[in-house]
Parts: sequence; C-alpha cells; structure tokens
Amino acid sequence: MTNVWLRKWIVLVVVTLVSFITNVDATIVIIGLPSMVEGLHITMVTGLWIITSYIITSTIFLLPAGRWADMVGTKPIFILGFGIFTIATVLCGIANSGATLIIFRFIQGAGAALALATATPIIVRTFPPHQLGLAVGINSTSWVIGSIAGPVVGGALIGQYGWPSIFFVTVPFGVIGMIAAWFVLEDTDVPVKSKTDWMGMSTFGIGLIALLIALSEGQAWGWVSTPILGLFLTTLIAWIGFVITELRVTHPMFNFSLLSNIHYSAGLGITLNYCIGYFGITFLLTIYLQGALHLSPLQSGMLLIPLSAPQLIMGPLGGLLADRFGPVRMMMIGLIFLSGGLFLLGNLGLQLSMAAIVVPLIIISISNGIAWPSLAKTVLSAAPREHSGSASGMFYTIYNVGRALSQTLALAAVEFSVAPDIISQALMGRVEAQDQNIEISLVHSIDNSFLFFTLFFAIALLLILLLRRTNSGIASKVG
Repeated sequence: MTNVWLRKWIVLVVVTLVSFITNVDATIVIIGLPSMVEGLHITMVTGLWIITSYIITSTIFLLPAGRWADMVGTKPIFILGFGIFTIATVLCGIANSGATLIIFRFIQGAGAALALATATPIIVRTFPPHQLGLAVGINSTSWVIGSIAGPVVGGALIGQYGWPSIFFVTVPFGVIGMIAAWFVLEDTDVPVKSKTDWMGMSTFGIGLIALLIALSEGQAWGWVSTPILGLFLTTLIAWIGFVITELRVTHPMFNFSLLSNIHYSAGLGITLNYCIGYFGITFLLTIYLQGALHLSPLQSGMLLIPLSAPQLIMGPLGGLLADRFGPVRMMMIGLIFLSGGLFLLGNLGLQLSMAAIVVPLIIISISNGIAWPSLAKTVLSAAPREHSGSASGMFYTIYNVGRALSQTLALAAVEFSVAPDIISQALMGRVEAQDQNIEISLVHSIDNSFLFFTLFFAIALLLILLLRRTNSGIASKVG
C-alpha cells in the first residue's frame, strides 16, 4: 500500500516537472530575447520567431499527440516528447545563428507538445477521483511557479553567463525527468487504432505560419505589398482547405460540429481574444524595460514577478469563486479589471516608475486569477461529455494560437510608429544618450500598444454579454 501511495506522488512530480520546465523555457526566452538579438546579430523580427516557432509546433502537434498516445500508449509518447524537448534544448544552447536557433525551437516545441498532451491523462489515470482535484491543482501551480522563476533565473544567468545558459539550465531537469518517467510510469493498453490527420496538420500549420510571417513582416515589407498579400491569401486558402479536410476525415483534429453549441463557440471566441490581449504584456514590457530604460535582464525579470506571483493564491481561489458566484459573472469582473490594468500600463514614461509597472501588473495578475478558471470551466463544460477530449484539445489549441498572435501583434503594434531596426538597436543598447527622441518614440509606441490590446479584452467582454444573454434566454424558456 505504501509503495502504491508513494508511486502516484512520484508520477505527479515527474509530470509536473514537464509543466514547470516548459513554462520556464517559454518565459525565460522572452526575458533573454534582447541578449539573443545582440549576440546573434539578428533583427527583432527574427528574434520574435525564436519565441513563436516554439508556440507554432507545440500548437500543431498538441492534438495529434493525444491521438498518438491513444494508439501506442501514454508512457512512450511522454518519454519521447520529453527526450525531444531535452535534446532540442541542448541544441538551442549551442546554436550559432538565428536560423539554426529557430529550427531547434521548432523541434523543441514539438517535443513539449508530445509531453504536455499526455500529462493530464497520466494524472487522471494515476489518481482516484477524491484526490484528482488536488493533483491537477498542484500540476497547474507549477505553471505559475515557472512563470515566476523564468524571468528571474533567466535574468541572473544572462548577466553572468550569456544567453545560451538559459537553455542549458533546464537540461539536467529534462534528463532526470526522462529517467524517472522510464521507471515510474506504467505502460497502458492500446485500445484505439486510428489514423493521423496529416492533411489537417499541414493545412493548419501552413496557414498559421503564413499569417504570423505576414503580421511580423507587414510593416517592413508594406501591408499591401505582393509578398504580404500573398501570405494572407495563403493563410485563407490553407485554412479553407483545413476546414474542408476536417469536415471529411474520419478522425479530425478539430471537431467542427462542436461549434454548433453557442456556449462552446462563444467560449472559444472569448479564449482567443483573451489570450491575444494577455500574452503580449511580458513581450512589450521586455522591450520597454531593456530597450527604452536599458535595465539589465535580471532587473527586468524582477519587475515581472508581480504579473505571476499573486496567481499562486488567486488561481485556486478563482475556481472557488466561479463555483460560488457563477463563471460568467466572474469572467466579467475579471475582464473589466484586466482592461483597467492594461489601460494603466499604457502610461509609462522615460524614467522608471515602480508604481506605474507594479500596480497594474498586480491588478492584471489578480484579475487573471479571477477570470481564467471561470473561462476554462465555461468552455470545457459546454461541450457534451462524450466529446470532452476533442473540446479540451480545441480549447488549448485556440489558447496557443492566441498566444502566438499576441506576441506577433505586439511587435507589429510597436513597429507601427517605430522602425524595426531602431527597436533592435534600442534592445542592443546602441541608442546614444543624444537620441532621446528615439526613446520617446519607443515609449509612446509601447504605451499605444498596451491601449491597443485592451480592445481584445473589450471584444471578449462583448462575447461574454452575448453568452449571458443566451443563458438568460434559455432560463426564461425553461421557466
């Protein structure tokens, strides 16, 4: 009995380790971006692809990874994903050009998707129902801890050892995790024989990559230039092909029939706009703190702690509030304060003001802790129970798409009034003291970018009002 009890908690530690180091990696790269831009002699647009390349493959492979786990078992897919992630992380640390680093980040994201897609099923199968909530809560908390540790550890390592160290630091944890997984995870039966939706993966991936290239290069190439219009057309054609494919194949990546449920489809719309509004914050603050104020990576990382730390408490509390007062109401309250916090961030200056940064970040963090659990509960509970796996996969795919779009749009918003090469020069510390006009323009552009992203929270609020009105209509009919 003791061995069984101990084993399940060891399994949780191993699975949670994946969540922790993948989120550390996601946040540590943002804080290290200016150093990579300088060290690899690349532009800011190329630097952005170091971030988005990881998100793209982790998005594209997320849904197929769950199916592969059903076909061959969760243990081999988990270990394979963890192994690919760890090897790619080493390769990222030794990359000597922007192009090779981006390629290795593509591979790293694919490995992360394989490991993360199997993490929740492993937890569900390992823990009894009365302990499942605790286990999932511990696993979720690791994401927040990773968000706190990433910027701080990354900032300290970059200042001492350079940008490659932010990749090498996670490698020992990856090796330990793989070895532990080999011994403690159990082999599962393979009950499902299925086919991989390669056409769906290809059309979805091509469309997403084309869209992100168009958004990131639009300012430099011209928004109505032939290459940009061609990329937008490619996105449209690829995603039309994706929809047609998913409607015809036997085992689609996306179950479009779920979109007929107004609660689920509205929830996905809220999720997309929510993520676009939220995930550009760290990226914009990094440009501001290191590019305009010339703070060190460590100083910048410390100032980002208030964006994550309150969620250690608010994450679990937000779930309780959703159960007590209803998820739609808590989403509305959270989004109103999220919009207010983001609006406050749009008033930064040329001199460092702790209050102007810390106070809005605390408001945003607390508000996110209130709104996000309610949003996840609303979306995932809207779908029929027999389609819960597909619904969850679609939800997290939209989450990742919003995350990628957010960071790409953040750079595009800043570039709207500041040339891309000037942003790169500012991040590399090449803006001289007499070029204060450049710094003024950069800060003004970042302020406007924060205000721009409040629009996405406003759209999410409108969709919530639609959801609430639909709920009221249903309730009146039932009454």
